[in-house]
Amino acid sequence: MVTGASRGIGKATALRLADAGFDVAFTARTAHEGEGRTEVNSVRSTEAVVAIPGSLELTEKEIRQRGRRALPIRMDLMAADQVVGAAQMVLGEWGRVDVLVNNAILAGGASMDRVADLTAESMGRLITANYIHQVLLIQQVVPAMVEAGAGRIVNMVSASARLDPRGPAGDGGWGIGYSASKAAFGRVAGGINAEFGPAVMAFNVDPGNVVTEKRMALAPKDPFEDHYGSESPQVTAAVIEYLATNGDAGRYLRKWNYAPELSRELGLT
Repeated sequence: MVTGASRGIGKATALRLADAGFDVAFTARTAHEGEGRTEVNSVRSTEAVVAIPGSLELTEKEIRQRGRRALPIRMDLMAADQVVGAAQMVLGEWGRVDVLVNNAILAGGASMDRVADLTAESMGRLITANYIHQVLLIQQVVPAMVEAGAGRIVNMVSASARLDPRGPAGDGGWGIGYSASKAAFGRVAGGINAEFGPAVMAFNVDPGNVVTEKRMALAPKDPFEDHYGSESPQVTAAVIEYLATNGDAGRYLRKWNYAPELSRELGLT
């Protein structure tokens, strides 16, 4: 089960897992091709809302072309009932979740707001989507993993949770509302391992600076590339496949796994 898989890292991961032999359930908000739009991510933003490629239907088509079953589910991280319902649908249809990849985030709204622009409501939305509802989803699938005697969870974390920005949000840096929500989520994997390991293993994966379809649509020049480099979604997808399938993956528990570095170490790309 991969969340946020209409495009970017989520889609690359869903396809990589299908290539590895998994049937893949996946979530996103964009159901049909042509419906995807960028979102304003700061009250200071002057960017236009533009169309972006990617949808549940296209990811489904590409998974089925690989000969695997696909289960597309429309899910908004801000809606608790949809989060719970998505997990229940997968368990109801397939009876198990072997691997959960928590990739979806709330990137719009206040994610690039500066300190003075944040409100209790905007910060609450980020924490709700990027931490609280992520844990809610994990709660739905862990019991089935425990019953099966095995399961792996990959949580997408962010360097913004550990590094100070090199400039204000929107000018070489990121919003602290977003980085705080990701910092909270970065503590979840350790708790899962403490409570449900070794049968259930949870990994933190930091993808680095990945230029997604959204960011390419908004700006020809990535504002973070000069300071933080730039990585392909396929690099992170390869690392996630390794952690989901390899018998030695346990050595990467209790670590902050930086996907570009780990990919090079393992010779994945």
